[in-house]
Amino acid sequence: MKRSVRFLPYDIVIEVEEGENLLHAAMEAGVHINASCGGEGVCGKCKIILESGELRSQRGAVQTDEEWQLGFRLACQSQVASDIVVRIPPESLFDRRLLRQKPPAARLRPMPFDAAELREAGKYEPAFQKKYLILPPPTLSDNVCDLRRLREGLKKQYRLDNITMDFFLTRKLAEVMRANNFEVTATLDFAQRRSRKPRLVQVESGNTTGRHYAIAIDIGTTTVWGQLLDLTGGEILGALGEYNAQISYGEDVISRIIYAGKPGGLQRLQGLVVGNINSVVKALLKKNKLKVEDVSHLTLAANTTMTHLFLGIDPKYIRLAPYTPTVCAVPPVRAQDLGLDLGEHVYVYCLSSVSSYVGGDIVSGVLGSGMYQEGKLTLFIDIGTNGEIVVGNRDWMACAACSAGPAFEGGGIRFGMRATQGAIEDVSINPDTGEPMLMTIGMVKPKGICGSGLINILATLMEAGFIEPNGRFREDLPTPRIRSGESGREYVLAYASETQVNQDIVLSEVDIDNLMRAKGAMYAGYITLLESVGLSIHDLEQIILAGAFGSFINIENAITIGLLPDLPLEKFTYVGNGSLLGATCVAFSREMLEEERRVALMMTNFELSETAGFMDRYMAALFLPHTQQEYFPTVMKRLAEAGRR
Repeated sequence: MKRSVRFLPYDIVIEVEEGENLLHAAMEAGVHINASCGGEGVCGKCKIILESGELRSQRGAVQTDEEWQLGFRLACQSQVASDIVVRIPPESLFDRRLLRQKPPAARLRPMPFDAAELREAGKYEPAFQKKYLILPPPTLSDNVCDLRRLREGLKKQYRLDNITMDFFLTRKLAEVMRANNFEVTATLDFAQRRSRKPRLVQVESGNTTGRHYAIAIDIGTTTVWGQLLDLTGGEILGALGEYNAQISYGEDVISRIIYAGKPGGLQRLQGLVVGNINSVVKALLKKNKLKVEDVSHLTLAANTTMTHLFLGIDPKYIRLAPYTPTVCAVPPVRAQDLGLDLGEHVYVYCLSSVSSYVGGDIVSGVLGSGMYQEGKLTLFIDIGTNGEIVVGNRDWMACAACSAGPAFEGGGIRFGMRATQGAIEDVSINPDTGEPMLMTIGMVKPKGICGSGLINILATLMEAGFIEPNGRFREDLPTPRIRSGESGREYVLAYASETQVNQDIVLSEVDIDNLMRAKGAMYAGYITLLESVGLSIHDLEQIILAGAFGSFINIENAITIGLLPDLPLEKFTYVGNGSLLGATCVAFSREMLEEERRVALMMTNFELSETAGFMDRYMAALFLPHTQQEYFPTVMKRLAEAGRR
């Protein structure tokens, strides 16, 4: 029997069969609800409130008595039993305003080249170029075939020879060439990595050289971003992002790999991300009043798992020892064969991966940051659930990945959440009274704590002298803000009446433990990788932070808790969304598209879990800021001056 489900506050209605899982119904309706565990019922993030009708629900493993009594249910553990109306509470909503939030541009590294300057110097060479041709019409004395006429024109007018092409072009070639009396525009791909021959990918009637565009895509675990690029002028015309629709099947790559192994799972995940890209491309073209036929090619960067899922390749061996991806260097693939709504001439160029957990997004970031061109010894860091690290310069590079866990994205933290409106992002604490002053994204009542907020809160608690190096709250402080809770001692950031969630928002010792494990894994990763190549932290000349989280992180606070090395602040720079930046660079630059594979091959991968000493370094990093205080001299000096150590 069909039942209607209304989702508030979106006011979206869908009809489903009685007994349908509510989280699956939300997916079908295009309603995004936070769901970290892919429907296993163990993360407690997909909360809903039943406003009318009947649900058959099981209690989630991490739901509190208070939440159950207040009527909260988990969508993944609920089946539709009648016509229902459900409300998604603030803490379970995705806020698209996050996608418009940008880091301060002044702190970002520039692109490694300036297209305008190259164009003025006559050195601007995108991988795809348009060539306008005026060809002599055939006569009885000159009746060579149309394809030969086109090739001879390219050789005579542009000195281009040995051109290859796709067969499908021959079917429309005669009509196109005669539509404007043999005046045509040929689109050529100059980035054929194997043959080194230019490839003819499109022929259009008349002069269309002024309409030449590309799309750069970054498939992140959380978001899918796209940029529309004017290849003629070397300009970025616009950018747009969406939440990755795969989130409903798990917030991390391991959950999605597991889901992909279920019947129909791989096809569903591939279809969802393709739908994201189609939506982004359509919106970008519509905003700029362009036709899909004007797009010549698409460049794409993603981590290894996201690349496999986008291509419809089974990713299961990525998570199984010895952690082997199916492919690292993906040959160009026709966009339409993947389900993308682009012309039949459009190919997708995926940036190469290095290993199962150092993917094309990191190769793209290294390209976009320009570190592969510089002599400075550089540490490149992308902090997230799976933290990636690259060390080196233009002569050599080594890389590794470490599983930091989801704490930096709000996972494993009771009131953790993504950086959306209402997330606590900064705090100041009076060291005498313990009273906090909170700053939230959007300047509204708090509903949780985002990753950068967790770092700032922990650093502030350290500097106020409220917590010991082992992450435990001091017991001799005269403040009611520190109390015993369900998970041990906790600090109350906001009381229920001050929040959107009608609960006290707290940071507990369990939360601090999870954050310390995450930061410990990252720091141990830096030390282990550097020592594996005979270097130390103090040999570094610059550190580049990549990714959305890295762009908003407070460097001084990250150093205070032991997440980042204790080095002068001027050594740190940001690259922002390095994955998208690199994908944009290879679209604009034939040289960089050809270079990206070389860069991936020069990155020697280290498996940290198999590297001697990593676990010892990890255990040593499970203190604030670190067991070896000499690693953090400026932090210890500042704490000592404040009387906190």
